[in-house]
Amino acid sequence: MSNDSASPATPTVSDLAFTRHSPYGTQAEPTYAGATSFLRRRYSKELTGVDVAVVGVPFDVATTGRPGTRFGPRAIRAASSMLAWCPPYAWGFDPLDILHVVDWGDVFFDSGNIAGAPALITEAYRGFCAAGVLPLTLGGDHFISYPILQALAEAHGPLSLVHFDAHSDTWKDDGGRIDHGTMFYQAAVNGLVDPARSIQLGMRTHNADTHGYQVLDARWLHRHGVDAAVAAIKVRVGNNACYLTFDIDFIDPAFAPGTGTPVVGGFDSHTALELIRGLGGLNLVGCDVVEVSPPYDHAEITALAGASIAHELLALIASGRR
Repeated sequence: MSNDSASPATPTVSDLAFTRHSPYGTQAEPTYAGATSFLRRRYSKELTGVDVAVVGVPFDVATTGRPGTRFGPRAIRAASSMLAWCPPYAWGFDPLDILHVVDWGDVFFDSGNIAGAPALITEAYRGFCAAGVLPLTLGGDHFISYPILQALAEAHGPLSLVHFDAHSDTWKDDGGRIDHGTMFYQAAVNGLVDPARSIQLGMRTHNADTHGYQVLDARWLHRHGVDAAVAAIKVRVGNNACYLTFDIDFIDPAFAPGTGTPVVGGFDSHTALELIRGLGGLNLVGCDVVEVSPPYDHAEITALAGASIAHELLALIASGRR
């Protein structure tokens, strides 16, 4: 395993998304220039030897509030340029020394045929499963988790869902709608996830029916804190194959205003990062960061939060492979 050798403090090249010599290691280039792949990883559709594919799903027609999350993957990638010069500081290692990560680009679908988009998303993720590649997804509204779960459940069986959000996204529907507030109800009904081994954290909108999910709402989390939440997640999930989904509106709009359905009373970005840092040992088979809506952002702080969470998720994945 050979690392790109330039010191992070002394960038000597640009456009690492195309010019990188090795798939491993952290190397700097000017944060204000160059091709904005996620963390400056190589853009590639080739999956041979790849551990993690960063995938954009620029889909936002399932939103019930403010649109704009179709621009989320691009904004998160751009914000990640501010992070790409060094490892995430809290882990004590560089996940990019361990993982072969590519930026696969975005799933394509016809914006004039929205009804066909979910099947195209599922088919793309079947390809990652077939190649043995773990997908880290940048959304896009939260509905995209459903077609992703369809592919992953085919490969791994019913999954544990670890869900950070201001909303439960388990409101009932008849199964025929494309909606970012009902897909985890459908995931439970259709056997994609096992609610008895799944957990939802941070909710601060009312839904009386849990559908079997364990729900640790915002009041619980504020009172009990990060360590208790991490312990509850690990007890609930065990060693079951696990999908982690992070809606950026888990974070309070004071810290992440650029989202479609902001809800006050949430959490700061430090709490979000600490929760992820505590989850070493989970059997992750996929994860996503969704609902970043750049038109409602200010000074890119929401996009930077999304990029930082995705960076931490890479470290979490790498921690299980050291």
